Amino acid sequence: MSVLGIDFGGTKVALATADGGPPLRDTLRLPTLAPAGAAQVVERALAAARTLTRRPTAVGVSTFGVVSRDRIRLAPNVPGWDGLELPRLLREEFDATPVVVHNDVNAAATAELRWGALRGVDLGIYLNLGTGLGGALIAGGRVLTGAHGAAGEIGYLLGADPTRCFATGNAPLEEMASGGALATRGAALLGRDITTVSELFDLVDRPDIAALLDTAVDALAAAVANLCIAVDPQRVVIGGGMMSAARHILPRISALTARAVPFPPEIVAARFVHDAPLMGAIALALDAAQDVPRR
Repeated sequence: MSVLGIDFGGTKVALATADGGPPLRDTLRLPTLAPAGAAQVVERALAAARTLTRRPTAVGVSTFGVVSRDRIRLAPNVPGWDGLELPRLLREEFDATPVVVHNDVNAAATAELRWGALRGVDLGIYLNLGTGLGGALIAGGRVLTGAHGAAGEIGYLLGADPTRCFATGNAPLEEMASGGALATRGAALLGRDITTVSELFDLVDRPDIAALLDTAVDALAAAVANLCIAVDPQRVVIGGGMMSAARHILPRISALTARAVPFPPEIVAARFVHDAPLMGAIALALDAAQDVPRR
């Protein structure tokens, strides 16, 4: 049994085949070339997929944005991606082969369920702290996508000013505490570009940097605690690029959760960080392959 995974990212597309999970068998990466639009991204990705495998047992796909009613939503960074009927295009390409499409965070959570820190967890939360912020809710050992595919879009959680919200074009928590927001504000304070959030934590002796980070981590910790109060999970698994500063972030999230949540869950780092959505795409494909009748 060979399955295909495709991860559509904002800057690159990653593809891989696998027989049953890690390690991956064959991989390819190509630039998204976002300004050229959605059609060329899909066409080049499918051409690359044909070089990897002609007849996969199943195909799993992760994508930025929200997969809602067979279309991609909330994906403005690639022209034409918002509203794209990606699931239909993929089904047409792969014909009778099962194709499963989830957003990148839900896919990453699926990888953690199959092989990582959510394995064996009935009720849990997966959080991705990266350039943006996202989450996935786990119940019955499966990812809950919500009525519109938008469950876990924690970047839109409200802050102190409730007038700043989705309707005004804001994502309050993401604008406060994401890696992208910290990099932008940190660069303005330092007068140079920031590559990783951990660079900022190395400069906490500067009062302005310390204040920036304290505000962000406090907001993240409060959001996690509130989610735990609402859901009562067994475990919270945290991944994403900001985990380069995990030793600074996780203890503070754990400390507030322990104080604020009546039944505090475990707070742990994800197994998969850098290729989490691609591993998630493979996990989705393997789940789908299990439902394919044997010939």
